[in-house]
Amino acid sequence: MEQAQAYQGLYFVRLGRRSPLDGIGPRELHLDRLMRRATDDTVREVILATNFTVEGEATAHYIGEMLRSRGLQVSRIARGLPVGGELEHVDSGTLAQAVLERRMVG
Repeated sequence: MEQAQAYQGLYFVRLGRRSPLDGIGPRELHLDRLMRRATDDTVREVILATNFTVEGEATAHYIGEMLRSRGLQVSRIARGLPVGGELEHVDSGTLAQAVLERRMVG
């Protein structure tokens, strides 16, 4: 996040992800610190940045639902084509997601 220099707010690093097959559920993620920080009446939006794997998606969904239930705005980092990437080297899933998450120009 710091290297990208695209976000100037506070952030909270929560390492770990839900993985029921490995016995890692919501309880093992210890999200109490995140919830205390996010619900301290100064946070307006929580941007979730998890890996785009099954486990990362499940973790983002769980945390997002938990935060939305407390009235917080929740967003997720986009996924798509890398800057400077060549279209012919991009896999079909990434290209499809980039088209779905496109935004208007101008």
